[in-house]
Amino acid sequence: MTQPNGPTPRPGILDIAPYVGGEHQGHIRLASNEGALGPSPRAMEAYQAAAGTLHRYPDGGSAALRGAIAKRFNLDADRIVCGAGSDELISLLIRSYAGPGDEVLYSQHGFLMYPIGAKSVGATPVVAPEDGLTASVDSLLAHVTPRTRLVFLANPNNPTGTYLPASEVARLHAGLPANTILVIDAAYAEYMNHEDYTAGEELVEQFPNVVMTRTFSKIFALGSLRIGWAFAPAGIADVLNRVRGPFNVSTAAHVAGVAALEDVDFLERSRSHNATWREWFAAQVQALGLTVHPSVTNFMLIDFKGQKPGKDDAEAARQFLKAHGILVRQMPAYGLPSCLRVTIGTEAEMRTVVDTLKAFLAA
Repeated sequence: MTQPNGPTPRPGILDIAPYVGGEHQGHIRLASNEGALGPSPRAMEAYQAAAGTLHRYPDGGSAALRGAIAKRFNLDADRIVCGAGSDELISLLIRSYAGPGDEVLYSQHGFLMYPIGAKSVGATPVVAPEDGLTASVDSLLAHVTPRTRLVFLANPNNPTGTYLPASEVARLHAGLPANTILVIDAAYAEYMNHEDYTAGEELVEQFPNVVMTRTFSKIFALGSLRIGWAFAPAGIADVLNRVRGPFNVSTAAHVAGVAALEDVDFLERSRSHNATWREWFAAQVQALGLTVHPSVTNFMLIDFKGQKPGKDDAEAARQFLKAHGILVRQMPAYGLPSCLRVTIGTEAEMRTVVDTLKAFLAA
């Protein structure tokens, strides 16, 4: 809090509700959508091998990491910008292209960093209502004004677990003014296997006002190393490289990220594990009488609305789980107060969550 008679921050800063991440003091941590199997063994080995070079500054251009990303996803390395998590890149995009009098548009249940980033530069965050917990192209386009500088689309979306097919994303872009940037936040793209989905790289290739952001924090399970990347038109990549910190990605993050990308077998094992236990968990929770919203990601959104009195309270359920050492994510900040978001963990963890939810409902 600002001290009395102390310096006054820029307009908008004190309007920000600070981002609160998932809790981490628990035996079973399913609040932050972290990879169930942990990081790749090859990534851990690379991280440990870097210990002797910690006195050296990292490569400020992230050349090896950008090269590995480019090879893995068949992209132009010169148009890839790495950051300290995709959060940093989202903030840099807003800082670079929006300010007082401008608007930043996003979908109703989109990532909280979008409005936080907008307010931090004095811009106005604008929310477009969703349709059945899914982003609506028509709603987003209806909220575009001459002041709209960026449109953020999380696809797939956190915390709803829904997605838009490539045709709808293309329709969204086609309806935007040329001076409005479409940012496709594809943090969960690696979990997708739907034929009608793309992460958006083809739009970046074609147009000068589309950016795709990605992360190593989810399926690659390197959240503590803070590695994100953006694929952008050359002009936007140049801008991001001008405003980012000169050494924003550590050497440990570089080497672990490269190794994680190369460990394709582990990636496939992680993807298969998630699909298996996501479907199992959804079926088990539905059998308890709870509403489980369909998800294409590594988490499920459970709705407690409609339960008998005392059991229709998501916060009471969260506290019950926490008392049994299980951490899940509350959703009021996303406008979903009757819901809890549960990350897909190991087999043992998911079985324990089901048993504990059963005990909560029966108590």
